[in-house]
Amino acid sequence: MTFRHKVRDLIEGRRAQNFITTVIILNAITLGMETSADLMATYGGPLIIFDKIALTIYVVEILLKLYGRGFGFFKDGWNIFDTLVVGIALIPASGPLAVLRSFRILRVLRLLSTVPQMRVVIQALITAIPGMFSIIGLITLIFYVFAVLTTNFFQHTFSQWFGDIGASMYTLFQIMTLESWSMGIVRPVMEVHENAYWIFVPFIMITTFAVVNLIIGVVVDAMQSQHSAEAKEVEAEAHGEREALRHEIVSLRDEVRELKELIKENKA
Repeated sequence: MTFRHKVRDLIEGRRAQNFITTVIILNAITLGMETSADLMATYGGPLIIFDKIALTIYVVEILLKLYGRGFGFFKDGWNIFDTLVVGIALIPASGPLAVLRSFRILRVLRLLSTVPQMRVVIQALITAIPGMFSIIGLITLIFYVFAVLTTNFFQHTFSQWFGDIGASMYTLFQIMTLESWSMGIVRPVMEVHENAYWIFVPFIMITTFAVVNLIIGVVVDAMQSQHSAEAKEVEAEAHGEREALRHEIVSLRDEVRELKELIKENKA
């Protein structure tokens, strides 16, 4: 095993990744503490020092991974993601770029790559995106239809909610989330338009209880597919190891057989 391979195995090993995960969590806590003026007045020095130490650890980790994998480092999307997140923190946060200092909290997102369970969830969400496009198109069409209807019916009496298509779609989005939809919007509308529930109730049934659940179903299906794919990879790897072991046992038997024959010939 070459020195480069040893470096790769070391930095990608369980202990190193557990250490990096711990640093990320502690760094997230300290970045939250820096938002408090009282804490900064008391512990500002140590917090800033730890932040610099954490950033140094991130940079060293990425450099070691880059050395260990070479150009193969950039074939893994998670490595590119980590590099971008850490790279933002390396930009001098002074002058017009001072606002970038707030983006240091993005380092916490590195947990998405260091924690395997989170990585599986993100990969499942990415896998679900193509299947969600048709659902998003469907819900957009439903929103547009109901926005036109509510604008035509309630534009003059409730212009603050249904004054135009944009306002109506935003109000319908609030209704879909069931946030103050009844007492805040629908009942006041029904005081003027008694039959308004014929629009709002079907809208809620279609969007909140049907289409949104379709999105959840697509995500769940993607996660199950992700777990199945990982299980197949583990099974394939285990099968390969079993086959290699079987070949080794067969070779060992052949060697033992040849050794026995050689011993017999020497005795004869």
